[in-house]
Amino acid sequence: MQMVARSLLDTLKEVSDDERDCIAVLERISRLADDSEPTVRAELMEQVPHIAMFCQENRPSIPYAFSKYLLPIVVRYLADQNNQVRKTSQAALLVLLEQELIERYDVETKVCPVLIDLTAPDSNDDVKTEAVAIMCKMASMVGKDITERLVLPRFCEMCCDCRMFHVRKVCAANFGDICSVVGQQATEEMLLPRFFQLCSDNVWGVRKACAECFMAVSCATSQEVRRTKLSTLFINLISDPSRWVRQAAFQSLGPFISTFANPSSSGQYFKEEDGKTPEDGGSVQQNSEQVRTTENVTTEDEHKTEDLSSRVDNSDFATKLENAMEDQNTVSNHSQRESDFQTESSFHCTLSSESCGEMADENEQSSHCCTAILREAGLNSQEASLSEQELYNSFHFWRTPLPEIDIDLELQQTSEIILDREIQELTMQVSSNIPMTKRKELEEMIENLEPHMDDPDVKAQVEVLSAALIASSLDPQEETMASVGKGSDSQTELTISDQQNFKPILDNIVPLIGDTVENMDSTLHYIHNDSDLSTNSSFSPEEERKSKVQDVVPQALLDQYLSMTDPSRAQTVDNEIAKHCAYSLPGVALTLGRQNWHCLKDTYETLASDMQWKVRRTLAFSIHELAVILGDQLTAGDLVPVFNGFLKDLDEVRIGVLKHLHDFLKLLHLDKRREYLYQLQEFLVTDNSRNWRFRAELAEQLILLLDLYSARDIYDYLRPIAFSLCADKVSSVRWISYKLVSEMVKKLYMASTSTFVVDLMNELVEKFCRCRKWSGRQTFVFICQTISEDDCLPMDQFAVHLLPHLLHLASDRVPNVRVLLAKTLKQTLLEKEYFLNSANSHQEAVEQTIMALQMDDDSDVKYFASIHPASTKIADDAMSTASSTY
Repeated sequence: MQMVARSLLDTLKEVSDDERDCIAVLERISRLADDSEPTVRAELMEQVPHIAMFCQENRPSIPYAFSKYLLPIVVRYLADQNNQVRKTSQAALLVLLEQELIERYDVETKVCPVLIDLTAPDSNDDVKTEAVAIMCKMASMVGKDITERLVLPRFCEMCCDCRMFHVRKVCAANFGDICSVVGQQATEEMLLPRFFQLCSDNVWGVRKACAECFMAVSCATSQEVRRTKLSTLFINLISDPSRWVRQAAFQSLGPFISTFANPSSSGQYFKEEDGKTPEDGGSVQQNSEQVRTTENVTTEDEHKTEDLSSRVDNSDFATKLENAMEDQNTVSNHSQRESDFQTESSFHCTLSSESCGEMADENEQSSHCCTAILREAGLNSQEASLSEQELYNSFHFWRTPLPEIDIDLELQQTSEIILDREIQELTMQVSSNIPMTKRKELEEMIENLEPHMDDPDVKAQVEVLSAALIASSLDPQEETMASVGKGSDSQTELTISDQQNFKPILDNIVPLIGDTVENMDSTLHYIHNDSDLSTNSSFSPEEERKSKVQDVVPQALLDQYLSMTDPSRAQTVDNEIAKHCAYSLPGVALTLGRQNWHCLKDTYETLASDMQWKVRRTLAFSIHELAVILGDQLTAGDLVPVFNGFLKDLDEVRIGVLKHLHDFLKLLHLDKRREYLYQLQEFLVTDNSRNWRFRAELAEQLILLLDLYSARDIYDYLRPIAFSLCADKVSSVRWISYKLVSEMVKKLYMASTSTFVVDLMNELVEKFCRCRKWSGRQTFVFICQTISEDDCLPMDQFAVHLLPHLLHLASDRVPNVRVLLAKTLKQTLLEKEYFLNSANSHQEAVEQTIMALQMDDDSDVKYFASIHPASTKIADDAMSTASSTY
């Protein structure tokens, strides 16, 4: 029966002239579909696409044959009990849709209803998962209308499947494809709320899939939604407890940032509905429930910063820190789920998009409040006394001690006062809001997290919790007096109802305590390194921070992207995170525009000096694209030094520069471009002499570089390299080099001074035609054949300078040279009009030489001189055994 299934197509072809016979065969196929053997059914499904194609080609004779006989079988097999049959039917269905062999009416009435039934709540688990995957894959094939009417409602239901995380994972993995099909309006109204839920799912695999498709989802939304909602959602994924989610998020960070591209500055557009274009990047205007982002804070002048700091309610930070500490149980639960192979738990997230947005804003506010409190402490540092510092100092609990550095007394006192005041305020706010029950919870959380101290993230959380626990043991009255002494506002505690309202949100977010500490570390770093800044740079700490600020993308996203070069990221996120940063850097640079290159310059230089050669190799392959983005001035100042460093790097890095050597050098000014003429010779030297592809690429690039340099430069600098490559040990390199020399002859002949081309041809004769090795003489014939075939030189000039030496090789003692000479004369020269229509001495000399070769002692020479071979391609000759020197 399996053989019968395989022979169905041949049978149909034999009876294609008779409609009745075709119908009879198709009816037999319907009976064959009921076979009890799974291998027969699977074989039948493999033949269906071919049979459908045949039916389509012979539609006049057998109309509607596929729709009536074959399609019902394919659809029925989607729910077959055998896994192999289901897989083959799914593949067949996708092929049929891709080839447009299924009518639109059949898709709506026969395919989609079955898929919707298979995804019903009571459907088999495996079948449901596979049906969801088919629905997602067919969306792009059936178009927006059918997807929006028939597929989208069920897809939204599947995104909330509480029982099977496999279904939600498939939905998350294909979310971007669905968004791109249905368009902006349906994405923002129906899909985004589901996407927010999936990004907060309790299974890390689902959240990871969301991070991987984030760019595609962003492309289907408006600039406003992208900036106000998706950016905060993405920050949560970057701070996810699962390392795998963070890893996927950081890999998608650069592509996500590129979706903020402004066409007016980058020339990059995203297709949006209703003729809308991406909005210009500017300061973010958020509603009253959202916190102003860091980019607005750091770009304000000193007076505005002071006003903002004074308006920040310190109790907000204490509230967020306390609730974040309560959420540590969620962190441990996530870690447990990760190690349990994504075992499904009974809890399912039903967080709405609004609550997700508020949640992300609150997390972001905690980090901003840290900076604001530091600034406030700095402004009031003159009123602080040393006795207040002795009250409590949590410095040793929050971070490792800094080494003693020699700074002047004033800076030292200022930094110590700012540091102690800030830490006192933080710890007092925490302790004042943590009752006895919370202290017990903190102790339990620390005990639960201690077995996982190997994880750097867990270790950092334990340190923060320990500091909070010690702070909570202080006398509340002393803390209150100290707080009043500082003139701080009365702090508002959360009521029990407020805390309960916060719990469903905090249970599904990533606590940003680590991020808060990182922000504190960066701020304290600036404070304690004032001496370095004053001696090594003219920028103040505030100006240094301002240099990283722009208004094209949310500053929080850019800060996370810049942090990808931090060595600690390689330990806590991904060993190759720097490579991902380097890979997406041109896209980020294009999005920010050359006016914001200062934000990326330090990061680029860090990546260019990375210890991993893969990171440097990635940059080397894209440096020409970055040069186009930055323009002449920035390229000469910032990219040329990096380019020069890559030229001296490993071969794995140098090949990236070499492959786009012409693309980069053409962007430089002529005087700067000429400096690299002296370094081209270095490309002939490689770490491994067997790396012949490196030399082949060099020959390819030299052909392109001929247009960038003058005739004298070509003759003085490129000619020696070309001759060296013509004598390479590998024939593939030599073959490209023949093309290089012929183009060089053409370029020099077209130059105003014709002496260079004459000198070049004379050197060809001396170096190759009169070479002692037969391979050199064969090279001369190849070069002459290429010059003649590509019309690089007028035939009268060729006849004067090269032809006499070429004909002289008819008496060469090596048959291989004479064979190639016979091919060249017979297939190339005698086909030229110069030798066909005009009777001259050169034509006569060629004919006499051919007659001599026809009487040659070697049979191969006689053959090629007497008979015109079928193949006239010189490339075939180069690889033939008769002419190759391998």
